Amino acid sequence: MSRRHLFVLAVLAATWGASYLFIKVGLRDFSSSFLVFARTALAAAVLAPIAYRRGALRELQGAWGAIVVLAVVQVAVPFLLITEGEHHIPSALAGILVASAPIYTALLALRFAESERVTGWALVGILVGIVGVVLLFGVDLSGDTETLLGGLMVLVASLGYSVGALYLKARLGTLQPAGIATATMGVSALLLAPFALVSFPSTAGADSVAAVLALGVLGTGVAFLLFYSLISELGASKASLVAYLAPVFAVLYGVTLLGEAISVATVAGLALILGGSYLGAGGRPPRWLSRTGPSRSTSPGPARAR
Repeated sequence: MSRRHLFVLAVLAATWGASYLFIKVGLRDFSSSFLVFARTALAAAVLAPIAYRRGALRELQGAWGAIVVLAVVQVAVPFLLITEGEHHIPSALAGILVASAPIYTALLALRFAESERVTGWALVGILVGIVGVVLLFGVDLSGDTETLLGGLMVLVASLGYSVGALYLKARLGTLQPAGIATATMGVSALLLAPFALVSFPSTAGADSVAAVLALGVLGTGVAFLLFYSLISELGASKASLVAYLAPVFAVLYGVTLLGEAISVATVAGLALILGGSYLGAGGRPPRWLSRTGPSRSTSPGPARAR
């Protein structure tokens, strides 16, 4: 993974981590369906001129069936689940639970995507990440039924992200990311429009409106353009590692801006997730650990642009 890829990954993580904050603020005045409709419609509006200038929209002819599938699996349904889940759990915890996306990707790759399979220390990193997610889920979601349900919604949404990433690489990997992002956001907005109209708000505060604008333009439009670009260049497994880094920013924003509590389990889980992210991205383990652990020869080589 090059320095440019690492920089894009960090920018995407910081932007995506803020999405959970924007959702929590937006839910003060908007319904889940309207919020998701607004963010996808705004994202499509922002991305469309970029895709048009690059000629990316012309490439979509004959691919609209796959675009609709991707929109449902990776955008419309996951967005709704995460938004509805945040009615019951803190924004920071929602961001952390989405960290299960690389885990799902690795598990699905064992059966459906041989080129995406991880081995050696990268596989150890995925397992470390699993431990971190399990710790957070078992401790921070051990409250009432609604809290547990909210957490499960986010976990299912994370599965949708992973399935969508693998599907995109397999069916739409030759198309420009700008065109794919524009089309999936536009299709998602159309699918959600009837539900949004039913729950159209009569009034809304300035903070909620600003949150929705930021969510649509930055947390959705810009973020998904970067994400699809990483999938195209690095593959689904490495691109999904952003889900390991975004929780750090989600926790930071939630604690400092929303006053959400942070527990010992949250800190421990984040530490495991960060360690798993580092190894999963091909990072080298400490020397004392590498002498007794998986052979470096089994770890994946430098990422190739695909």
